Amino acid sequence: MIKERPEPKTALGRFLRRVQKKNIFLSLLIDFVSVVGAALILSLLIKSFLLRSFFIPSGSMMETLQIDDRIFVNELVPNVIAPERGDVVVFKDPGGWLNTAPVVSKKPPLEQGVDFFLSAFGLIAPDSSQHLVKRIIGKPGDRVVCCSPSGKIMINGTPITEPYVAPGSNPSDKTFDVTVPADSYWVMGDNRGNSEDSRFHGDLPSKGFVNKKFIVGRAFVVSFPFKHWKWLDNYPNVFKTVPND
Repeated sequence: MIKERPEPKTALGRFLRRVQKKNIFLSLLIDFVSVVGAALILSLLIKSFLLRSFFIPSGSMMETLQIDDRIFVNELVPNVIAPERGDVVVFKDPGGWLNTAPVVSKKPPLEQGVDFFLSAFGLIAPDSSQHLVKRIIGKPGDRVVCCSPSGKIMINGTPITEPYVAPGSNPSDKTFDVTVPADSYWVMGDNRGNSEDSRFHGDLPSKGFVNKKFIVGRAFVVSFPFKHWKWLDNYPNVFKTVPND
């Protein structure tokens, strides 16, 4: 035996119950609007506090990330969770790192559909091409030097072996010796021979460093295309012997 739902206590509830009994189309419409409204509120909360999706506009992070890959970004970094060496982070232009013209990429219909769906719920950044994606090499207080006698990047005097660097690329063809200031990070692309990263912006007000306030979040997964799906490693073993200064 099917039990009837209890009579609503409010006048609005009783009115909606009467309307729903008389007009099934309106009942379905009300249910649809309720579901969409709840989804939009949930997506707003997710976008504001948890995660967003970005696409990769350039080849500076190859082979880790391919052009037009979609990544999900944890927005709890950096304000709740501190960034660590090895993290792949998305950040806004600290000033003068990017060309003013956005990158325009013609996408296949399936990718356009995915972007449309994510955009509808506020989960993809339409200005992805005006953000940058790099890997953190040095955190506040670190001294980062290129290079050791064996050609490796050194952090606080310790040379590191970097398995994420693109095949055929040197750790760096440009020498540098920097100490990372407070609340800032030294970042480099994995495709070292094709990455305009911290090494090339020492003449700007940022001095090549990325202040925490510009970081949007940490990329943790490649979500699309499906054949590229993977978790993004921050390679803790690479940095485990590096002392903290």
